[in-house]
Amino acid sequence: MTHAIRFHATGGPEVLRWEGVEVAPPGPGEALVRHTAVGVNFIDTYHRTGLYPLPMPSGLGMEAAGVVEAVGEGVSEVRAGQRVAYACQPVGAYAEARTIRADRLVPLPAGVDDRTAAAVMLKGMTAQYLLRSTFRVEPGHVVLIHAAAGGVGLLACQWARHLGATVIGTVSTEAKAELALANGCHHVVISGREDLASRVRALTGGEGVHVVYDSVGKDTWEASLGCLRRRGMLVSFGNASGPVPPIQPLVLSRQGSLFLTRPVLMDYTVTRDELLGCAGELFEVLGSGAVSVHVHASYPLASAAAAHRDLESRRTTGSLLLVP
Repeated sequence: MTHAIRFHATGGPEVLRWEGVEVAPPGPGEALVRHTAVGVNFIDTYHRTGLYPLPMPSGLGMEAAGVVEAVGEGVSEVRAGQRVAYACQPVGAYAEARTIRADRLVPLPAGVDDRTAAAVMLKGMTAQYLLRSTFRVEPGHVVLIHAAAGGVGLLACQWARHLGATVIGTVSTEAKAELALANGCHHVVISGREDLASRVRALTGGEGVHVVYDSVGKDTWEASLGCLRRRGMLVSFGNASGPVPPIQPLVLSRQGSLFLTRPVLMDYTVTRDELLGCAGELFEVLGSGAVSVHVHASYPLASAAAAHRDLESRRTTGSLLLVP
């Protein structure tokens, strides 16, 4: 029998259970994928706690790599025996195998191994749409990336520097500062040690940054706004510290006619062409060596709760993997 992580009520990591499940054979437009590695992402904790509600009971996880075991009627996107990866809903990646829509699967190039793919698909495609679509980073831009030593942060900092931007990152410890500086950041600010907006103004000659990429949420909201130059953009794409409180639009005009957006990957990969284009750019920067993947730790799939505890404790950097 196939096993998967399931939870029957929202809560802490202790609600995650290792259970036997039945995997349906692939129907029309579907593929059965045997997982070789599964990615852990902060959005998984949002699902587990109920911040992003799911019908109960539920599986968990949005990112994995593996091998196609079978395909259903009408499938042309992938074939049996092919190595693939994905980062999409519905949740259910924390499993030894699953049936999923074939048009959401991305064939893996020979130069990208399964563990790298599982560690990078959701985080890397997130970095791609943030830097190339939400706010298109160009040479000469100054960008601020919160959680610069995290899974998305390390990738985004490297990629932004590759694009010619000056990169300022925020981290929580000296060790994370060293890691961020080795992975694209020109400057790093350690949270709580100095006023972020004042430091950013000093680094930018009083101007502020063109864009802030903020995955932290509530705790960094005010500081993020204070770091922006006139007509700058705040890209709020996560809630690690909790959701941002309600705001008045006039705040944006009073602080320099600012732009605010709250994007999600799924709206940038709606079509098959968008998905393959996003993943293709990611594979290109990985293949060129411009961006590399940092895997902090791997856990047995059955020990997903331990991975969640470590992730939420802020003891980790880069990506976490679950291995079936």
